[in-house]
Amino acid sequence: MKNILLLGATGSIGDSVLSVIKQNSDKLNLAGIAFHSSINKAISIIDEFNPKYVYCESSINLNSIQDSIQNLKGKEFLKEKSELESLLNHNNIDIIISAISGFSGLETTYMASKTGKIILLANKESIVVAGDIILPLADKHNTKIIPIDSEHNAIFQCLDSDKNTDDVSKIIITASGGPFLSKNVKDLSGVTKKEALNHPNWEMGSKITIDSATLVNKCLELIEAKYLFNLEEEYFELVIHPQSIIHSIVTYRDGSSICQMSNPDMRVPISHALSLEEKRLSLEFSEINFSSLNLTFQKFPEDRKGIENIAREICNNGGSSGTIFNAANEVAVDSFMNNKIKFNMIYDVIYRTFDVMPMSKILEIESIYEIDKQSRMEAHKVVKSIS
Repeated sequence: MKNILLLGATGSIGDSVLSVIKQNSDKLNLAGIAFHSSINKAISIIDEFNPKYVYCESSINLNSIQDSIQNLKGKEFLKEKSELESLLNHNNIDIIISAISGFSGLETTYMASKTGKIILLANKESIVVAGDIILPLADKHNTKIIPIDSEHNAIFQCLDSDKNTDDVSKIIITASGGPFLSKNVKDLSGVTKKEALNHPNWEMGSKITIDSATLVNKCLELIEAKYLFNLEEEYFELVIHPQSIIHSIVTYRDGSSICQMSNPDMRVPISHALSLEEKRLSLEFSEINFSSLNLTFQKFPEDRKGIENIAREICNNGGSSGTIFNAANEVAVDSFMNNKIKFNMIYDVIYRTFDVMPMSKILEIESIYEIDKQSRMEAHKVVKSIS
């Protein structure tokens, strides 16, 4: 039985994780959860899965839960960061799932990287902004990081058992293209939130759905892949694949290409990662109908090449550039969602913030928070100037 600590339990990734745990309750146990503000959902999770540990920074939210759940016996309710850090290092925890969305997930991913445990990583932003810190730290403490987003987990599955990339010639990361693939960026000024959140294939949280619509998500994934697989950016190609069936392709130097395929379902990569490369877990899934399959591919759109170029620059330069890119994007997406800017202005906020902010090569974890703060301030200035 593997004991799991789920960080970001009430989000969309959390939903998929809980589904896999429920279908494999003889092998997996939800030992603890951490959440932010979705009280009713947290109560539902606690009542169904009975985790021993419950973490939330808000005393009010914790009190509400303690007043509402059916069974308080044996539970520990935590609110201090020091308590969370102790929980991450607790002997009762085997697997830590980092599923907190956005920059907010950095702190817990950083703490988890020092535990010597297994991290299943969905929070790509922590690697984008602090890959130069987190990955060496994980190596130092013998912490194993397994990606659970569909593309990086696909690469992970396609690599040889020792995960060595010496024989790799190229890695293709696929993108659906989102709901606006056939449209030019300049024609997207009238896009509504409802349209932008209407992803053709995936059901995800609002932030990542907007990132998919702008294709910024694929650029974040490119940066993450560079760090996770320790390859230069030139090894990676971004390719549009509207059907979202093939999630990544690894081509070896002998000409062989291996791909990972499944219908769009986040439970598939999560299930693979939770198996810890032992016997695969059981999962109710939608089979691919190969007899009627029609797969198409196309180049990354030319009018979005600007953000891809920024991502490749970040891969090559590292330092503070990933933090600036991520902060500008988070501010831009939030501004669009709050009706402050038009959809295609998201790109303007990113470009202008990235151009203005000074770059630093040397980072400490503390300095990332300051760079993030300054970048957000600059991005808000850009929003104000164009709205």
